[in-house]
Amino acid sequence: MVTMRTVGVLGCGLMGSGIAQVCAQAGYRTLVREVDSTLLGNGLGRIDAFLAQGVDRGKLDARERDRTLANLSGVSTLEELTECDIVIEAITESLNAKRDLFSALDLVAGPDTLFASNTSSLCITELAASTSRPERFLGLHFFSPVPIMKMVEVVRGLGTSDETYSQGIELVKAVGKDPVTAPDRPGFIVNRLLIPYLIDAIRSYENGLGTIEDIDKSMVMGCGHPMGPFTLLDFIGLDTVHSIAAIMYNEFRDPAYAAPPLLKRMVLSGRLGRKTGRGFYKYA
Repeated sequence: MVTMRTVGVLGCGLMGSGIAQVCAQAGYRTLVREVDSTLLGNGLGRIDAFLAQGVDRGKLDARERDRTLANLSGVSTLEELTECDIVIEAITESLNAKRDLFSALDLVAGPDTLFASNTSSLCITELAASTSRPERFLGLHFFSPVPIMKMVEVVRGLGTSDETYSQGIELVKAVGKDPVTAPDRPGFIVNRLLIPYLIDAIRSYENGLGTIEDIDKSMVMGCGHPMGPFTLLDFIGLDTVHSIAAIMYNEFRDPAYAAPPLLKRMVLSGRLGRKTGRGFYKYA
């Protein structure tokens, strides 16, 4: 089994920058690739700000921050990831975009390089089929915000080898996360349970169950949830929830996964949650 020393991350958005941070913080040489220099700068700046905040709050030693940043490099081409032991993809939740990216990466990556996708809902077996290495392909689904959330879903495709699966588990533990093995079915474990709950909250609101604020308050104070469904929807992003729901509905044809009219209208109007400043709530 190859000892992992260098990790590549595709995408430096919210998820990609978080994955890159925890890998660099765990001592791995980490290369994060973004095609847009502005997006790359924003992502690296997000990591720097998070670490600086940790130092200011006394939760992180300044030397650890410096070591983390020293382990981290931003790159702009796939060729610069040639020497990575594993490359973790964290781009937009689009099957075609991910397949195209993995196909291109497959041509330049080393023959022993493992590929992993951070997809929250797409079929790992289908993504692996776009490469020549399905036995060295798996899903590693991190949760946002990555530096804080402790769990990672590890997903085996039909072709994933035992060795690749074991290396994935070891990497997850090495970056300080707890692995959970999930089936290669849309939504895996968490979203298979979470998405119907969020969709039903929207339907219940549409049917007059209560105000958005009261439904959220009921789930927080009545059930002990850290946040209500509408606060969580805004945090995840309504477009992301809509996309995951569509993937799951197309697979299972179960009405529980069908997006409610209100969710569709909000996505079409650009009210996507925190990232756009307005979703079910308004943000300054």
